[in-house]
Amino acid sequence: MSTLPPCPQCQSEYSYEDGGHLVCPECGHEWSADAAAAGDEARVIKDANGTLLQDGDTVTVIKDLKVKGSSLVVKVGTKVKNIRLVDGDHDIDCKIDGIGAMKLKSEFVRKA
Repeated sequence: MSTLPPCPQCQSEYSYEDGGHLVCPECGHEWSADAAAAGDEARVIKDANGTLLQDGDTVTVIKDLKVKGSSLVVKVGTKVKNIRLVDGDHDIDCKIDGIGAMKLKSEFVRKA
């Protein structure tokens, strides 16, 4: 029996094979078995509508987001310019006018 690679997102060792994909039962991340064998999976980050995001894009917030540790709220419709994509749970680094530097999840934005 061959050993399967750990999840590239959360490093869980409990990944399993489902057809041509590998699946992590802990975080739900799915990735191609071919990409895992090659070892160089390209970072693909999509917005709430499934549109591919890139560094420098402008996005719009689609949900009111509370800012942890303060009483501030990022309102629906807030435009965020010049985003930077990073690895991790919150995959967008940005600066929001009136709030400052923040990390956002791509599931709460759409490409403008």
